[in-house]
Amino acid sequence: MKIKKTGANLPAIHEMGRKIQQLSIETGQEYLFLQRGINSVVNIDLREVVKNIDFNSKDIQTYPPSQGRSELREAINSEYFGGKTDISCISICGGGMPGIDNAFQIADVRKIYLPVYHWGNYHNAMKIRNIEYAEYDSFDNLNRIISELKDCAVLLGDPGNPFGNKYDDNEIFAIIKKLGDNGTVVFYDSPYRRVFYDRNDDFYIRLLDIDNLIILDSFSKSLGLSGQRLGFVHSKNAEFNHEMAVRLAFATNGTNAFAQILVEKLLITEAGQKAVTDFKTKTVSEITKNIKYLKKSGFIANEFYNESVPTGIFAIVSISEDELLANRIGSVSLSKFTLSRKQEAAKYSRICVSIDHKKFVEFFENMKAKK
Repeated sequence: MKIKKTGANLPAIHEMGRKIQQLSIETGQEYLFLQRGINSVVNIDLREVVKNIDFNSKDIQTYPPSQGRSELREAINSEYFGGKTDISCISICGGGMPGIDNAFQIADVRKIYLPVYHWGNYHNAMKIRNIEYAEYDSFDNLNRIISELKDCAVLLGDPGNPFGNKYDDNEIFAIIKKLGDNGTVVFYDSPYRRVFYDRNDDFYIRLLDIDNLIILDSFSKSLGLSGQRLGFVHSKNAEFNHEMAVRLAFATNGTNAFAQILVEKLLITEAGQKAVTDFKTKTVSEITKNIKYLKKSGFIANEFYNESVPTGIFAIVSISEDELLANRIGSVSLSKFTLSRKQEAAKYSRICVSIDHKKFVEFFENMKAKK
């Protein structure tokens, strides 16, 4: 059989995950799985929430609308946009990646500018879809080349991956507005923001006045629901939203109805809101302590945080992937997150800091003791 090969690769975290699992079996020793991109402090407690779901209802046992259940889109409008957008601007997708992939295909641009250090799936999606890419290394860089970006798109993430860095909201807003006013399409991918913020956050509301903006978000990180595969895309462009609905209809025939109802209950019911608050409170507490420990111990790579703040759920450490693995700590080399700076990035690693603080410190202290 002849195969149409994309040339794209599976994420590096998959390879490292298999390697660590095999080593754990072979040695009988415990390994710290910090290569993953999930919140691992505590699972969100859904026991009280699912009591409000009728698993025999027609809402679950039928195809949902291609753009998503209106009830969930109303809940997202209230939770993220203060009720100030229209649900026709919101599309539900099977996790953040399908939303990104479809958005990349729909926007008719010459090329998409990615940060020099970026999540590898952005580039893989573009490679599969034959979309041309370019790089930028700072907001100053974008400002300098603004005239070249008119018919292009720029991807921004905050907090970012792989750095887990957070910029000042006013700084992020200013660059998004400048790009939007310039006629540049902006993909604002922010699945980590709501780990650290609640419904009182008004940033998405501020963004509603900006044209040429596509907001990409998911519930994998903010609600701890990676396995449910649910996210959303927001755009004020009616043609974009129509095309998104068409593509989702043919790709999925409707995104998982149970996942949609579950997220809706988490957003609007008292039991759901309590579960979310408890999950975030515990998760953020451990993330904060882990980042503080990395700073105090001198492990964090401060050179990547000159204009931003390490917030989570990731951080960059000045330790190679191989050295961490030798100390039974899983990670992903920073070289896997760049196309142009692989050599200089190889001495750094991205680790997930969303894990139990005591276990986190135990492994890193053992590594220090061996030096």
